[in-house]
Amino acid sequence: MIYPEGYKSKLTQRETQYAIKTVKDTFQLKLSKALNLDRVTAPIMVTKASGINDDLNGVERKVHFTMKNIEGEAEVVQSLAKWKRQALYRYGYEHDEGIYTDMNAIRRDDDTDNLHSLFVDQWDWCRVITKEERNVAFLQEIVRKIVRAIVETNDVVKEKYPMLGFEMSDEVTFITTQELENRYPDLTPKEREDAIVKEHGTVFLQQIGGKLKSGEKHDGRAPDYDDWALNGDIFAWNEVLQCAFEISSMGIRVDAESLHRQLAEEGCLEREQFPFHQGILNGTLPLTIGGGIGQSRLCMLLLQKAHIGEVQCAVWSDAMREECLEHNIVLL
Repeated sequence: MIYPEGYKSKLTQRETQYAIKTVKDTFQLKLSKALNLDRVTAPIMVTKASGINDDLNGVERKVHFTMKNIEGEAEVVQSLAKWKRQALYRYGYEHDEGIYTDMNAIRRDDDTDNLHSLFVDQWDWCRVITKEERNVAFLQEIVRKIVRAIVETNDVVKEKYPMLGFEMSDEVTFITTQELENRYPDLTPKEREDAIVKEHGTVFLQQIGGKLKSGEKHDGRAPDYDDWALNGDIFAWNEVLQCAFEISSMGIRVDAESLHRQLAEEGCLEREQFPFHQGILNGTLPLTIGGGIGQSRLCMLLLQKAHIGEVQCAVWSDAMREECLEHNIVLL
């Protein structure tokens, strides 16, 4: 936990509720226009047998349950990384078209702190691309459009709430995890992120999931949605918490070759039997780019809050609630 010295929210709780709506209403419209996305409805649960739930780092326990009139088990989603790709196929989307949705998930094994909650809310989005667009230049072009949508949303928020003073540059610094390790070999991955984002402000950290030359991973990624050579995270510098602040995880999704390679590297080739994975291997599902943009994360950043619990209703320990109150952090 980080307790900023002298912290006091610049908005009352009531003003915060209005401001959250301003952020969400503004950003989703700008995102959909920038990337040509339609809003669709999305599931809160999927069947275990479908193999469509996000496995995140592969060790997190999913919330699961049996059902009264349906055989098998259902799982509360951890994200919609795989579901979106199937939806694009089923709904008949074509090149340069895409979807976004409100994704609500439960990640029971997340550590709760300033930035992390058991409840995850994101704008999950996905767009159909061509084989020729599976490259770094196209990935970076999409990143710039998302960052521009964030900056424009921040301009709207500051005009409506002039007491807020968050600043974010739309000039993005692109760097790979290996370049970052080479630059800061003695720092931990989190310390490297803090160092590069503090220096440059807005950063897209590329190529997350595979092992670096040191033999370690910068961070974990499931092997069956992002192509680890063509993905990354968008960061901004958080002045309130004085740390690198991840807004989005995104990337060009796996094709048949990268899916098989990454499943083999992680020792889970058995997943290839699932319908979703078969759809990629046999070319039924379209090639895509997609990601998740944290709704509460973005609100927290733009409204200059010290804790994600100031902009979302979730479950916190009594001890955390009490300690936050002692530091003028009022959790919803």
